[in-house]
Amino acid sequence: MSKETVNDLVKFMLPYPDNVKASALWLREFVWDIYPETNELIYDNYNAVAFGWSLSDKLGDVFCSIALARDHVNFGFNRGVDIPDPAKILLGNGNQYRYIRVREKEDFPEEYMKELLASAYANAIARLKPGKNLFKGETIVKSISPVKRRPG
Repeated sequence: MSKETVNDLVKFMLPYPDNVKASALWLREFVWDIYPETNELIYDNYNAVAFGWSLSDKLGDVFCSIALARDHVNFGFNRGVDIPDPAKILLGNGNQYRYIRVREKEDFPEEYMKELLASAYANAIARLKPGKNLFKGETIVKSISPVKRRPG
């Protein structure tokens, strides 16, 4: 599957409001346009639909991700603590993940996020272990939770 394959993702997002789906799909295009040689890993989890971009087919190599919530989308960096955020807009208190909330396309600071994406991508390349099975430009559904707790 590739970037153009969205049937599974659209099906997973059905319970979410239209504005959340629209933001998620716009952000998806934003990342794919910049990093077409990476892979999209999709997780239809118990409490959210999430997808991220990876250098391989492994979650540990994901450098940015999108998670749908009831009224917004979280756009984040799996190793966000390792990248500079001079404007201090990233949220999160955990050991690694940092993100911003996006309610509408207009909320998203494109140019600044391109800078953060470049740092996150470089960090992912530096952390990549030798011998990884690398794919290029694939969309891979990694998990589908049989039980869901979603909006609606």
